[in-house]
Amino acid sequence: MEEKENKMKKLVILIPCFNEERGLLKVLPQIPYERLSAVGYETAVIVIDNKSTDRTNEVGRKNGAQVIYEAKKGKGYAIRTGFQSIMRDTDIVVMLDGDGTYKASEIPRLIEPIDSYFCDVVVGSRLGGKSLKNSFKTQNRVANWFYTFLVRTAYKANITDVLSGFFAWRASVITEMEPFLESDGFSIEMEMITKMKKLGFSMYSVPITYDERIGDTKLRSVSDGIKILISFFKYLSWSPTRGKIGIAFNR
Repeated sequence: MEEKENKMKKLVILIPCFNEERGLLKVLPQIPYERLSAVGYETAVIVIDNKSTDRTNEVGRKNGAQVIYEAKKGKGYAIRTGFQSIMRDTDIVVMLDGDGTYKASEIPRLIEPIDSYFCDVVVGSRLGGKSLKNSFKTQNRVANWFYTFLVRTAYKANITDVLSGFFAWRASVITEMEPFLESDGFSIEMEMITKMKKLGFSMYSVPITYDERIGDTKLRSVSDGIKILISFFKYLSWSPTRGKIGIAFNR
């Protein structure tokens, strides 16, 4: 009985990357392994190399991450491949971008509400948090306010940043959600939030720090913005189909 009580829980950190060797050099050393271990978590890091042409693969491996490869270019493809690689005995999954905009040192803040059974999903909020100099362009902030307002109004989702790339999930949420995902690009965050709401999961936001990006942005503001808006409308009438829900991870 005592051995079971002392068993470490398992946390998997997913980092989707396309040419992020410079960003990874900042992100990976920030992962707070000791703090996570102190609260009972054994941590594994998975870098999803989305057909990078730089040293993303090498940097990931040299800094202790498992690196997997996704040949189809697009953030949606990379994230879905990451979800499919998660070990069955995982308890919590965290995802953040590899460009240095999010601080891996803040991961404990995201997992605490899930660990304490307050909710199923936590989204790191830049709009409700702290944006450092040169991190958030005015047009991006305004667009995010707009999309967030739409989602809060139409989907009744208690989220303050619907385009964030910093998430934490109870692992069983991934199991149930992943079979329904279809986005290949940057509309994946909108799809995940709207479908998680439709699936009935409890979601909340916590404030995070948003830093200046390392390297070039992969977001094409106009075309990707249109795709995000299309996703918003597309899933308003969506409902889960029986028989497609995955088998829950062993807990």
